[in-house]
Amino acid sequence: MKKKILVMARIPVEGLNELKHQFEVIYPESFYFSEADLRRFIVEADGVISVFTAPVRTELIQLAPKLRIISNFGVGYNNIDVDFASSKGIVVCNTPDSVTEPTAEMAMGLMIAVMRRISETDRKLRNKTGLKWGMMENLGSTLWGKTLGIIGMGRIGKALARRAIASGMNIIYYNRTQLDVTDELQYKASWVTFSNLLKQSDVISLHCPLTNDTHHLIGENEISQMKGGVFIINTARGAVINERDLVKNLSNGKIGGVGLDVFEEEPGISSELLFMDNAVLTPHNATGTIDTRIMTAREASENIIRYFDGRRDIKIVNASVWNK
Repeated sequence: MKKKILVMARIPVEGLNELKHQFEVIYPESFYFSEADLRRFIVEADGVISVFTAPVRTELIQLAPKLRIISNFGVGYNNIDVDFASSKGIVVCNTPDSVTEPTAEMAMGLMIAVMRRISETDRKLRNKTGLKWGMMENLGSTLWGKTLGIIGMGRIGKALARRAIASGMNIIYYNRTQLDVTDELQYKASWVTFSNLLKQSDVISLHCPLTNDTHHLIGENEISQMKGGVFIINTARGAVINERDLVKNLSNGKIGGVGLDVFEEEPGISSELLFMDNAVLTPHNATGTIDTRIMTAREASENIIRYFDGRRDIKIVNASVWNK
């Protein structure tokens, strides 16, 4: 009898072909299962593909005596009670590879859009008000020759660095652990302290996870150390930045502009941001391409296939369960 895999939302079926070949896949008729159906189907599930927009809490896991693996459709896994899953010996995985390039694309796009005032001038041209034509009007900032400070030089930070090098930017970065020399040479990147990154960067792009240590990593104190007119890009998590302090310093001109794909209380957004010409905003959509969604479904499926094949080369986030 085939093992049963519960897919919690209608993610692209093109990414589930191999999973469906090897397992019995329980797939919702609507975008999500009803709460009643979810609680009913998970009882028989050997594996789950969860989605970052739906919680997998203690109460749900307790209903699943056969559950051995939760493979999250997304790199973030705050939607899963990982500690409780670990206590039950359940493997939790994520999908970091498929989100790397599109997230770096979005960060680069936001950077160009805000520095070159693309979104602002597009808006004003369409409204036919508030825009002057002229050689010395609508001046932005070029990327060439600017210093980009990357906070979090992991997969996505490196992918952004590769794009920024092509745009003639100078790369500095801050990680708790310095990259090896080979990586630094490849990405033409120099490690600096966090304080020095704040002081030296013309543009700061955030690519760190949200943890207790990174909550409000950027606030009034950190902004005060930055260059006047600095640009800030955030495609990580909204609460890495104190949004209230960000708005204040956008208003007074200390910050030259921001490109934000994430927000502290999303889907709520500070109302002031909606009316600021120097803020480019997108709805947590860095991975929002059909190509990426299909690739993410394949990566989530591959975690499950490999796990039940007895392999350990999966994107596990709670590796301590291997010792249980």
